[in-house]
Amino acid sequence: MDLLAPRHLLVILLIALVVFGTKKLRTIGADLGGAVRGFKQAMQEGESEDHASRDAGVPATMSNPTPNSTGPGDTTTGSRPAA
Repeated sequence: MDLLAPRHLLVILLIALVVFGTKKLRTIGADLGGAVRGFKQAMQEGESEDHASRDAGVPATMSNPTPNSTGPGDTTTGSRPAA
């Protein structure tokens, strides 16, 4: 037995229609569609940036190095080395 059979989806849709009304459901659908389009566009822009950095020979993880790193050899923290 499917968790969301067509009958279950129909009942959920009817309950949502009663609770929100047609105008509100239309608005919710338009907002959701805009969010999905924005997400897809951002994903495509991210992929194009990855391709551009790959073409330039720069790894995607190193394209924006963090300044003032606190790595093991960093002496800017003010701590004294162990004697």
